[in-house]
Amino acid sequence: MSHLRDKIAIVTGAGSGIGRNVSRLLAEQRARVVLVGRRIEPLQEAEREIRDAGGIAHARATDVEDPDQCRSLVEWVAASIGPTDMLVHSAGYSSFARSVLNLQLDEWEGVLNVNLTGAFLLAQGILPGMLARGGGSIVFVSSMAAVRPNPMSGPAYASAKAALGNFARSLNAELRSRGVRATCIFPAEVDTPILEKRPRPPTPQERATMMQPEDVAGLILACLAMPPRTLVEEIYMSPRVQRDISIDIKAGLVAKKPREGSEQ
Repeated sequence: MSHLRDKIAIVTGAGSGIGRNVSRLLAEQRARVVLVGRRIEPLQEAEREIRDAGGIAHARATDVEDPDQCRSLVEWVAASIGPTDMLVHSAGYSSFARSVLNLQLDEWEGVLNVNLTGAFLLAQGILPGMLARGGGSIVFVSSMAAVRPNPMSGPAYASAKAALGNFARSLNAELRSRGVRATCIFPAEVDTPILEKRPRPPTPQERATMMQPEDVAGLILACLAMPPRTLVEEIYMSPRVQRDISIDIKAGLVAKKPREGSEQ
């Protein structure tokens, strides 16, 4: 993995969960990591952890729903650190209401903005530089809800994550011959803080059967560390134990709540 040394990586959702774990792994490989999220406090905590371990990290509060903030982030990285070599978009948000009958427009738009439009804006911003240098790597964290939607995930989340997979395919169809490769990972349940935002948060016993953030992060690192000649297009991951989600589905179908802000 020596070719990751000194490479610049933007990681969204880096304050917790998968994003925080993959940021740490990249820093261990001596990549320079830009930690991106909506809230600065957890980003600064992650930055301190990486720097205390001898790595290089820069916390940058950015709401990926905001096109101006996405543009400013890309410009700041280029001017202050250098050209972006890798993008990992793991920021995620799901609506509280999971039934199409209860889902409000602002929730629908927020889910698409964080999971899909933010990925588009950041990718579009860094691609010219990647192409000018002959290549780069992009990893999107989608969800198994993209291929197996149900009322536990809700129509907004499932739609956004499915579209994210198609966006990755589109990037590869257009740009793989020019050195840019896009990977989309589709994990089922992962024990991350976003689970607390569900209509019925899983119990500790249920979480113990799920994948952990470091499981997905390790796979992301492996994809980024592949030689430039190799493209890993898609990966599907799931816990070995398939738990009963019938209670979660029922809770999602009756949930009604105005949107209170995304978790990135």
